[in-house]
Amino acid sequence: MTHPVLLDVDTGVDDALAILFAVAHPEIELLGITCVAGNTSLENVVANTLRVLDVADAPPVPVAGGAIRPLIEAARASHAHGSDGFGELSADPDFAHPHSFRAADPRHAVDLLRDLLLSAAEPVTIVALAPQTNLALLLRQHPELAPQIERILFMGGSAGVGNATPVAEFNVWHDPEAAAIVLDSSVQTFMYGLDVFNQVTIDRADADSLLAAPGASARLAGRLLQFPMGDDPDAPNESAAAADAAPSYTGHIGDAGALCALVDPGALRIERRPVRVELAGFARGQTIVDRRQRVGEDAIHAGAAAGSGSAGTLPGTTLVDVALDVDRSRYARLFLDTIARLP
Repeated sequence: MTHPVLLDVDTGVDDALAILFAVAHPEIELLGITCVAGNTSLENVVANTLRVLDVADAPPVPVAGGAIRPLIEAARASHAHGSDGFGELSADPDFAHPHSFRAADPRHAVDLLRDLLLSAAEPVTIVALAPQTNLALLLRQHPELAPQIERILFMGGSAGVGNATPVAEFNVWHDPEAAAIVLDSSVQTFMYGLDVFNQVTIDRADADSLLAAPGASARLAGRLLQFPMGDDPDAPNESAAAADAAPSYTGHIGDAGALCALVDPGALRIERRPVRVELAGFARGQTIVDRRQRVGEDAIHAGAAAGSGSAGTLPGTTLVDVALDVDRSRYARLFLDTIARLP
C-alpha cells in the first residue's frame, strides 16, 4: 500500500531523521514538505530541510516556508536541537554541507498545501511533526479542502507527562490554539505523542555502525542519533555539571516514529479517546486525554445519561486515535532497515 504524504516539519534533529525515512520507505509517496518555526527559526528549518534532501539524494520535492511564529504567542525555539536546530552540524567539519542546490518553493506553505491537495488523485495523509500553525491556517482559510485530507497524523501531545512543561509536549505547547483548531476540524486525527515518542531508541552500537557506514545518509542518521536531544523519563536525574561533562547517549528516533506509525500501525497500542487542548493557565498546551472507562462525576452532574460511556464526557473534546504503547524493537528495526535503503 502506498501512502501519499505531505510532511509539515520544523527540522530539527528528529525531523531530519523522519525526512530520511520518508524519502527511503517504498510505501511513502512524498508529495511535498512545508516548514514552520518551532524547533528553530523558519529560515533554519527551510535550510535544514533542503540539506537533508540533498544528503538523501531525494527526487525533486517542493519545500515551502510557512508561519514564522504561532497564532498568538511569539516564536520560542527549542533548546534541545542546538543553535542551528540541526544538532550543531553547521559547526562540524565532518558533516557541514554547502548551501543546498535546491531552491525553496516561492509559495507560502499554506498555498503549497492547497495546491498539492487539489492536484492529488486521492486523499492525502498529512504527517505533522511540528507545531500545527500551518495546518490551522490551511483549515481556517480553506475548510473546503478537508475531504482531500485522509487524516492528520501528528507528533505531539501526551496522555501522561510533558516535556515543555510538566504536562505539555513542545509541539502543542508552542501553538496550542493551532492544535485545538486542527482537533476541532472535521479531519480525522491520530496522535503519536510522548507516550510512544520516548520509547523508540536505537542501540549505541547500531548508531556507531551508521556513523561508520560509507553512505552519506547513514552517516547523517548516525550523527543525529548521537546528538543528545531526547527526553527519557525513565533515566535517573543527573546534575547539570555531570550532564555537561558527559552527555548521555539517548538514540531517540523521535519524529521518525510517526512515519513508522504510518506504515506499521500494528506495532502500536491505539485507543480512540476524547482529547482536548488546554488553552489557559498552568496547563496551557496540555492534551487532556480522557481514558476513563465509565462516565465521570463531571458528566453525571452536567446531566449526561449514565452508561453513555466516556466519549464526549469531557467538554470540548474530539475523538482521536491515540498511540499509547509501542513495540520499540520493531520500530527500531523498521527505522534501521529503511535508512539502509538510502545512498
